[in-house]
Amino acid sequence: MIRVGFGYDVHKLVKSRPLILGGVEIDWDMGLEGHSDADVIAHAIIDALLGATGKGDIGRLFPDTDPKYKGADSINLMAKVVKIISGQGFSINNVDVTLVAQNPKISPYVEKMTKRIAETLKLDQSQVNIKATTTEGLGFCGREEAMAAYAIAVVRAKKQT
Repeated sequence: MIRVGFGYDVHKLVKSRPLILGGVEIDWDMGLEGHSDADVIAHAIIDALLGATGKGDIGRLFPDTDPKYKGADSINLMAKVVKIISGQGFSINNVDVTLVAQNPKISPYVEKMTKRIAETLKLDQSQVNIKATTTEGLGFCGREEAMAAYAIAVVRAKKQT
């Protein structure tokens, strides 16, 4: 059985934090505010995987009210999700992500992000797609107040009995 999940995440941009996207630190003067490292790409993928497998969402699994997730590396959280869903008979087919950000340009980092995510998901790099778009200056992403990411995950489920 093939199942599809959709994920979305958004975080506010602030001056006081590093920018982590897809598990990679990006050289830029602003970062994303959040309880964990606020990696919107990783968070959107996590939510897409949890949605595809009927496991809720990132906030339910890793609540921002739990101090053990303060400053957490979102790639490590993604690895925990992979362990959970694979333990229940799901395998990941592919993920596709769109980052919404006016700046910075992420093209120099996409290959490194793709590799890190593919390794975490136990996939070939060809099964992970990361792209970005601007909003042409419109909305909170266009005003560089925040970044958002959308993700779709396709998983294969064990046969139902």
